[in-house]
Amino acid sequence: MHRDSHGGGGVINDGDTQWMTAGSGLLHIEAPPESLVMSGGLFHGLQLWVNLPKSDKMMAPRYQDIGGGQVKLLTSDDGGALLRLIAGDLDGHRGPGVTHTPITMMHVTVNPGAEVTLPWRTDFNALAYALAGRGTAGAEGRPFHMGQAVVFGAGDAITIRADESQESRSPNFEVVLLGGLPIREPMMHYGPFVMNTHAELAQAFEDFQAGRLGTIPADAR
Repeated sequence: MHRDSHGGGGVINDGDTQWMTAGSGLLHIEAPPESLVMSGGLFHGLQLWVNLPKSDKMMAPRYQDIGGGQVKLLTSDDGGALLRLIAGDLDGHRGPGVTHTPITMMHVTVNPGAEVTLPWRTDFNALAYALAGRGTAGAEGRPFHMGQAVVFGAGDAITIRADESQESRSPNFEVVLLGGLPIREPMMHYGPFVMNTHAELAQAFEDFQAGRLGTIPADAR
């Protein structure tokens, strides 16, 4: 049950992403594909909450199922990195994810020893989360590895480099890179509810208890 987190994304082993606008409220559950449950194996699941500005808090819910074949595929100039642009813009290219505040989100695969430098909006914040492998971030080469996140400072470019040697279970450095334009509005949260004031949180909880939140069918597109 979510109210207001505009984008929730699950990056699974085949790159599928469920992207929703919770808006005025909806009930949902994230689960791995049945084929993975039956066959087993390693997969990654991430949930990203992107706050909505106050003016859009009560907009109608929306859902997108973005398959691995729908993301925008890009490569670095030397071919050392593959970029799957899920949402937002990067150097004139646009991902399929629909957002209501400016953000950019991508899954980056960097080959061992390779480095990629990407242009970045100076008014965006930026962070990177390592799904697998190890490498460095920034021109100064700050190390980070699987399960760690780094936050970038101000600037117009982002640099990520993969270590020459990677773990046997992950031949490449796998990173989720994201950032956006800060809203700079008050934010209050309680459990899955995210609003601007305590009074709005109380109303959201009352709406949930009264069964007023919406639902989106599992096969909605």
